[in-house]
Amino acid sequence: MDMDIKSHIKGQLYSDILEVAGSEEDWKELDGKRILITGAGGFISFYLVSALMLRNDLYASEIKVVGMVRNLDRARAKYGELCGRDDLELIEQDVCEPFKIDGKVDYVIHAASQASAWHFENDPVGTINANLIGTMNSLEFARKQGEGCATLIVSSLKTYGAVRDGSKELLEESHGYIDIDSYKNCYAVGKCAAETLAASYAKQYGMNIKIVRPSYIYGAASLEDDRVWAQFIANVVRGENILLKSSGAPFRSFCYVTDTARAMLLVMLKGENVQPYNISSELGNVTIRGFAKKAVEAFPEKGLSLSFANPEDEAEPVIDYSKQTPEIMNSDRLRSLGWEAYVDITEGIKRAVAILVEK
Repeated sequence: MDMDIKSHIKGQLYSDILEVAGSEEDWKELDGKRILITGAGGFISFYLVSALMLRNDLYASEIKVVGMVRNLDRARAKYGELCGRDDLELIEQDVCEPFKIDGKVDYVIHAASQASAWHFENDPVGTINANLIGTMNSLEFARKQGEGCATLIVSSLKTYGAVRDGSKELLEESHGYIDIDSYKNCYAVGKCAAETLAASYAKQYGMNIKIVRPSYIYGAASLEDDRVWAQFIANVVRGENILLKSSGAPFRSFCYVTDTARAMLLVMLKGENVQPYNISSELGNVTIRGFAKKAVEAFPEKGLSLSFANPEDEAEPVIDYSKQTPEIMNSDRLRSLGWEAYVDITEGIKRAVAILVEK
């Protein structure tokens, strides 16, 4: 191999990638296969791409990865010298345009998406297009590959909308209200339509299509990431106290990036056709304020504090399940495949901080 992963990726990040590549799940079905991953410049996709290449280093798996990216220069900067490997091919392509890829592909992982609230507000058309047209192009490309090509559609917990049936967690069968006339739901509605499109392709063309609905994926994204959990981690890296401008009451399922990556690959290989799988960890069910508190407590030596801009927000919120089911996802279906989460919130925060400090 031109450049082995261990020489290029070091420290905690390498340990994370190794946790995916060397996990207990059996990835041998991927040996010798060519895998297309859309959105390869993104957070979760970087872990998938790197782990697949690491399997080549460790087990001579002879996997070929085609990474589709929106901006080739940024992607090359992200992967660095790994771009010189013969098992990685980066292609600059808009997922909303028909795919132009030479040669046969055995698996398609459609992970390209605009998942940031900034995009919902500033580019709602681009957001829904990536979820809907991007999914259609991914499925159409996979269809043309023939019977042997399998597809993984990365959906979202946002497909559930506002569930108000008094339940305490979201099952794959849960259905809630989504205002389809609000541009703010460009992401959620796009993901819902993508799942229906996947089911339609499976029905009409007999395709092998798997669907995952990740919870809030967290880890060492970047110090500029605008997601609230990422800002807490950035606060810790910078040695800043955390100030909450609300009560931090939302109760959510968080799942560390390595646990999420392992789950995606497992569902792609072992999941039921067109059967959505929640990816969530009981180790990561926490309120926003709870996440912030754990971030502060994970590094007592830093002497950081958590405070609230408004004194009335200091009281611990009480969750009222009668008003709306929180974004807590049941993962029994995923665990039935043999998956278990490894990383709790405190450990995940420590890993993320270590990676960002090492960069």
